[in-house]
Amino acid sequence: MCGIIGYIGSGNACNIVVSGLHRLEYRGYDSAGLALCAPENNKILSLKAEGKIAALEEEIARNLPDSLSDSYSLGIGHTRWATHGAPNLTNAHPHLSNDGQFAIVHNGIIENYSALKNKLTRKGYTFESETDSEVIVHLIAECYEDDLRRAVAAAIEQLDGTFGIAVVSSKHPDTIIAARKGSPICVGVCDNGTIIASDVSAIVNHTNKVIFLDDGDILTASATNIDITNFKSIPVTRELTHIDWDVGEIEKGGYEHFMLKEMFEQPHALANVTRGRLLIDDGNTKLSGMQMDPYEMSRIASMVLAACGTSMYAGMVGKYYFEDLASLPSDIQQAAEFRYRNPIIQRDTCMIAISQSGETADTLAAVREAQQKGATVMGICNVVGSTIAREVGRGVYLHAGPEIGVASTKAFTCQVTVLAMMAILFGRARRLSLQAGRELVGELSRLPELAEAVLAQSDNILKIAEKYAQMENFFYIGRGYMFPAAMEGALKLKEISYIHAEGYHAAELKHGPIALLEENVPIVACVPEFSGKIKTIGNMQECRARKSPVIAIATEGDKEIDEVCDDIIRIPKCNELFAPIPVVIAEQLFAYHIAKLRGCSIDQPRNLAKSVTVE
Repeated sequence: MCGIIGYIGSGNACNIVVSGLHRLEYRGYDSAGLALCAPENNKILSLKAEGKIAALEEEIARNLPDSLSDSYSLGIGHTRWATHGAPNLTNAHPHLSNDGQFAIVHNGIIENYSALKNKLTRKGYTFESETDSEVIVHLIAECYEDDLRRAVAAAIEQLDGTFGIAVVSSKHPDTIIAARKGSPICVGVCDNGTIIASDVSAIVNHTNKVIFLDDGDILTASATNIDITNFKSIPVTRELTHIDWDVGEIEKGGYEHFMLKEMFEQPHALANVTRGRLLIDDGNTKLSGMQMDPYEMSRIASMVLAACGTSMYAGMVGKYYFEDLASLPSDIQQAAEFRYRNPIIQRDTCMIAISQSGETADTLAAVREAQQKGATVMGICNVVGSTIAREVGRGVYLHAGPEIGVASTKAFTCQVTVLAMMAILFGRARRLSLQAGRELVGELSRLPELAEAVLAQSDNILKIAEKYAQMENFFYIGRGYMFPAAMEGALKLKEISYIHAEGYHAAELKHGPIALLEENVPIVACVPEFSGKIKTIGNMQECRARKSPVIAIATEGDKEIDEVCDDIIRIPKCNELFAPIPVVIAEQLFAYHIAKLRGCSIDQPRNLAKSVTVE
């Protein structure tokens, strides 16, 4: 993996592909490349570069004069995030067949590549790279007779694993083939041609008309025509989706980083996610996409939340919501473990799959396992038309707008908000009183102003960050609803600043981690006004007794905290259940400022990818 772009049409394929690669940069990558083909030319021009796309552009300038650029009407490109083989020029995509007549780009992992490589080597094929992807292009060359789509279909029948691929051939300079199994591919229908990509962000500046391929689809695209079949060559029909993103939403808009922009978009995003969904008089919420009436909700006996990374920490908060507000026994599962544990799923179990992209491979696998076992499955996604959204058929969209920064910010706070709304809806169908519901829904309506209040403290948080930016180890602690907030805060810091940071339940410090405390190991204590505050204060005092500086994230006006910490970040007074949202926004700002002070690549942290489409 990580990013695929392809174009065929009357436009300049080189420019369109490179522009698409820039749109995919946010996903994280270590090399880039493209392959171009012209109708009157029986050769493929392939150019690759290590590092950033700027290096690829320099390679293009050296090898492709502007006078020739317009002659290429067909092209594919790729940003690579290394899986098999080191990040270098040889392993960068595209990969070409030995005769130079076929080129592919690939996202995913081919699990049986070693056996296929041995087989092809015995037939005389030579391999240039260490990648699993290169076997695909040689298989296509081996299977080719005179029909490119059939050759691709025959090749992918031999593949085990996951893939999203785009294929071009000098023998068919008017055609792009794409295929999908477990790794997303979408198709943009433009006035001047057809664009394929692994992500709609590479398409929306050309068209808002998009088709999402399903697993098992093969696309044959020309400048004016699109045909989709399954792997058995049977024609299938896929819906045309209209994307409502504005191109400006995927630009920085004057901010230095996408992450900074997206943090400051949170008041607007929280207003969007709650707009039209809060019924204050009824003490309830309205989430039509769940497609469940009160009777059905009352029949659910247990809840399972499946997610990875930041979404899993949102799910930890959601577990508390469903138990506290709806009396539903709930479990949060790391999605990568779910299907391998042979989980116990009963008919009255509801699973909620949480994924910003809606394409997370491990979460998608958990969805399919839960469906196989008869669970009611819903999704919480941000990307309309994503695979999880399509496969579950019901759930809630965040409507947070595109999130470009690799480190999730507004998606997390919106996921927590959606989980709260879902829990209130379940609770009102089960045990939550009208008065309690009204109070909770009223508090949810305050979330945009809570976010504004924390963001207004960015300069003060910067001053605190300056004191600790050169530290190399942090602990984050919290209890109850603050425990997941501590986990998410530590993740944000390690993601973008490369500082070792761990999140712990405050009580767990005494069970091992306390051995590491010293003056160069700061503690971030999530300690707003809530039921576990006094116990956490005790833990803070234990840390200071061992010379660890303590940074408290505490409620404004709480003087009790002043005596037990070295620095304080204040959040507004709010309901304990929703305190994770302002606390995490404060943590996001703290992590951002530290990363900037350390000179880190904030939007594209090393080794990370935005959408993890491999297991």
